[in-house]
Amino acid sequence: MKIAENIKTFVNEVVIEMKKVSWSNRKELVSSAWIVIGSVLVFTIVLGIFDFLFSRAISLILKQGF
Repeated sequence: MKIAENIKTFVNEVVIEMKKVSWSNRKELVSSAWIVIGSVLVFTIVLGIFDFLFSRAISLILKQGF
């Protein structure tokens, strides 16, 4: 029954570690969520611009027959 003892030890250690975790309050969570949403929007816009520019460049190269 060593497996059962290992599982029990593991669960006990997890409970002990979870008590040490510093949980964010609602204000910190909402603030972090807005930062993530803003970062994703900025990244999406930048990626869209690069995609547009590269597709135009490739289109021009292919039209000229290089």
